[in-house]
Amino acid sequence: MDFSLTETERAFRESVRAFAGRALAKGARERAHDPRFPWDVARMMAEAGLFGVMLPEEDGGQGGTLLDAVIAMQEIALVCPRSADVFQAGNFGAFRTLAEYAGPAQKERFFTPLLRGEKIAAVAMTEPEAGSAVTDLKSSCTPDGDLYRLNGGKVFTTNTEDASVFLVYCRFGPGLDGIGSVLVERGMEGFRLGEPMQYMNGESWCALYFDNVPIPADRILLKEGGFRKQIAGFNVERVGNAARALSLGEYCFREAKTHAETRRQFGRLLAEFQGLQWKFAEMRVALDSAGLLLHRAAARAGHGLPDATDVAMAKYACNQAGFFAANESLQVMGGTGYSQELLVEYCLRKTRGWMIAGGSLEMMKNRIAEGIFGRSFSQRPK
Repeated sequence: MDFSLTETERAFRESVRAFAGRALAKGARERAHDPRFPWDVARMMAEAGLFGVMLPEEDGGQGGTLLDAVIAMQEIALVCPRSADVFQAGNFGAFRTLAEYAGPAQKERFFTPLLRGEKIAAVAMTEPEAGSAVTDLKSSCTPDGDLYRLNGGKVFTTNTEDASVFLVYCRFGPGLDGIGSVLVERGMEGFRLGEPMQYMNGESWCALYFDNVPIPADRILLKEGGFRKQIAGFNVERVGNAARALSLGEYCFREAKTHAETRRQFGRLLAEFQGLQWKFAEMRVALDSAGLLLHRAAARAGHGLPDATDVAMAKYACNQAGFFAANESLQVMGGTGYSQELLVEYCLRKTRGWMIAGGSLEMMKNRIAEGIFGRSFSQRPK
């Protein structure tokens, strides 16, 4: 079995690496500690053709594979961790779900500004009583003449303050098959944002409130029976989550390695102490093992959507490995790693969040078990 990239994939990797070094290396620390969305990076990525990597060429994209997008994500994150979030917004998440299920008119309306790096889209899924149990959501979309009315609310939506369009999971009817999704644009009647709240990683989010928001038919992405399709699209979001976690762990590993090769204690380089050598060995095994699962999930998907079990295994492994490497690297670097002068502590906070976001580690283990036994296991009381 050949684990190496193809010649085309290597050439693409080198082009993204060159772009990242040229455009993103300068200012990486400042971007990480700035709560504002880096729109300058979005515009540069758009101009470089790095938005819509997986989008078909006829829709204005690059026609690449999921593995291409993962390769690009890794190269960007290794230079500027914060810029990896920008790449995520222009390729994964709501963007990829829209690419898969939006009609021609919806694509024409939303993809043009997204591909230009002028706007971003966000997934509004979680509710106060519907987190891991997302099928318990209560936000509803009910008929009202020629349109629908959306009522309810969402929490923990990424990029709340910067997104122009929200892919909102909502209920058209009872049960799992009653769940679908609509597209809500900022400024629509009855739609408002709550006060900003801050995550541990420094990013902010606002609660979303929907009060009889009018939803025309052309703002409905998927109606009843759309939940499974949405989750299939959301698995691409999880791949982006996994790729960022792994890459930020690798970023920290490299910072710690340089530190260990230059920092002296007790008259010796840190790299000469066996206790620290073992930390690096453990980090290397964890990162490489997780990377293989990530590339397998992406490579198997090709131009399509990835297998749910493959994604669950990759996300679980990458989330664990990324946080482990960030945490161990910080320990190796001591006060230097703990300081905001470097980005190791930032990467630690970011990787910790991805162990929850996009599906917690516990939910990923449940999904892996379902793949093993070939059946679903309800977590609800009987």
